[in-house]
Amino acid sequence: TLCREPKSFLCRLCCQDGPELGSDKDETGAYLIDRDPTYFGPILNYLRHGKLIINKELAEEGVLEEAEFYNIASLVRLVKERIRDNENRTSQGPVKHVYRVLQCQEEELTQMVSTMSDGWKFEQLISIGSSYNYGNEDQAEFLCVVSRELNNSTNGIVKEPSEKAKILQERGSRM
Repeated sequence: TLCREPKSFLCRLCCQDGPELGSDKDETGAYLIDRDPTYFGPILNYLRHGKLIINKELAEEGVLEEAEFYNIASLVRLVKERIRDNENRTSQGPVKHVYRVLQCQEEELTQMVSTMSDGWKFEQLISIGSSYNYGNEDQAEFLCVVSRELNNSTNGIVKEPSEKAKILQERGSRM
């Protein structure tokens, strides 16, 4: 995880044959880095799976500062893009959302929620009981409410939904 970005501070600190950077360690051998741990979560998650996930209570500028400190160039670009997008969004007026309600069984729920992307985000889960009986087990059914910001045109150019969005729309229309 720490070596995902070879030129990063973290890789140079602990992943190369001999540490390129010297740093203080505590009695357990853990590196001591004088940075705000609040903003390290998004950095570590990005290194784990390559996605930018920032909790609403964190300032994107703080994550940008840490990404720059740790010299993670790809993350710096992503955070700057998000900040720029947010600035553009606030200057364009109120944001509109489109909502979808997807029906799924308990066994499909985890996969459906974990594969949501392209701007779709989970809003609410409503249990509607079970209407199917497979063997001796009832399968619980749910309605899953998801939303996405409605932004189909930029400067008059209509955007086509991505492949992932088309699959999600198709899956929702079948239920």
